[in-house]
Amino acid sequence: MDIGLLIVGDEILSGKRQDKHLAKVLELLAARGLMLAWARYVGDDRPRITAALRDAFASGDLVFCCGGIGATPDDHTRQCAAAALGVPLALHPRARELILARMRDVAAEQGLPYEPERDDNRHRLNMGVFPEGAAIIENPYNKIPGFSVGHVHFVPGFPVMAWPMIESVLDQRYAHLHGGARQVERSVIVYGAMEASLTPLMEAVQARFAGVKVFSLPSVDHPQHGRHIELGVKAAQDPADAYAALREGLLQFGARLGPEMVR
Repeated sequence: MDIGLLIVGDEILSGKRQDKHLAKVLELLAARGLMLAWARYVGDDRPRITAALRDAFASGDLVFCCGGIGATPDDHTRQCAAAALGVPLALHPRARELILARMRDVAAEQGLPYEPERDDNRHRLNMGVFPEGAAIIENPYNKIPGFSVGHVHFVPGFPVMAWPMIESVLDQRYAHLHGGARQVERSVIVYGAMEASLTPLMEAVQARFAGVKVFSLPSVDHPQHGRHIELGVKAAQDPADAYAALREGLLQFGARLGPEMVR
């Protein structure tokens, strides 16, 4: 199962806020031996969000969608999810309980009466209106839940809420996937060579060793190595034989080699 990330919000695309989700999701996945297959950004535009979610549902991938599940006029994700699925929106019973519990907590903290029928409190229940058939994702920060439909999981844009919710989904629903994307990398720094001239060697190594991917990471201004290429191989099991073949090919090519790395 591939894993994808969809990040929603004009504030990211306009530069008002810097996205923090991508780096954190990569970290959370790596800690569980998983990898991200794709990521997508989309602004607060209903047709675009709906199209992105339609793709996500159709993909069969495990997808996390961050942002836009609130109840203000610029929050569209819940509505777009329902449109992408072709189902109605409905107040989720458990979400209603959690939101009412949050109202009660806030009233107690502020020393105010608990008034669930007040207009602003009734409006807050809209945060629990999800596509029909959705399941709840508990929010340990403030109880306002996210939701899941199949393998697509919706969390708030706030990192303090989103990240523990993503962790809980990974650990509670997808523990059986953990470790499935662990890879071992072996690479070497190559000086004074061009990628184009090394491509035949890279293709030959990848064709010879099943399950091995060859990678090339050029740099033109590295503070330590200057212009160079990090050339390597990666696989689920230690690709030592493939690396030995790659290294031998580089020596026969006459390449000048630098430090070697194993990750």
